Amino acid sequence: MRRWCDADRDAYAAMNADPVVMRYFPATLDRAASDASIDRIESLFDKQGFGLWALEIAATAEFIGFTGLNPMPDGIPGSGGMEVGWRLARDAWHHGYATEAAAAAVDVGFNGAGLDDIWSMTAVLNLPSQAVMRRLGMTPYAHFDNPRLVAGHPLRPHVAYRLQRRPVTSRSSHRPG
Repeated sequence: MRRWCDADRDAYAAMNADPVVMRYFPATLDRAASDASIDRIESLFDKQGFGLWALEIAATAEFIGFTGLNPMPDGIPGSGGMEVGWRLARDAWHHGYATEAAAAAVDVGFNGAGLDDIWSMTAVLNLPSQAVMRRLGMTPYAHFDNPRLVAGHPLRPHVAYRLQRRPVTSRSSHRPG
């Protein structure tokens, strides 16, 4: 996980233009929208100190997608909180990268940013992402209709998952009275 660089832009745009990668999103993204997305991501890093990191394979430095923490949108369960999210290029699927990187992002959220809970959301149809959420220890919190999608759109039904910070337990000494 690292900050974004200009060299990521071509691979990111190709990933966002892949209809298989984007099947649980309303549409693919063109190059301009992908570039604008990176610019927004980097702006959030400057504002909050963390965000959606570019992912690369350590051994090869190959860009494979992103993961990290992003503000939850308004008007949905978890609004105002932070979401852990990810998107990986097709060649990076089924290697455990999403779970590994998302777990690292959750650690940053709890132990670096001091968050009390972390959210994630996706279309009800997106079973692969829900599997990652469960592997992270998240539990379903609410079903809702994504307000950004029109009624009847197959991706409108969404689910929000939540993970709460585990309380720090301390051992208390018991003295007989």
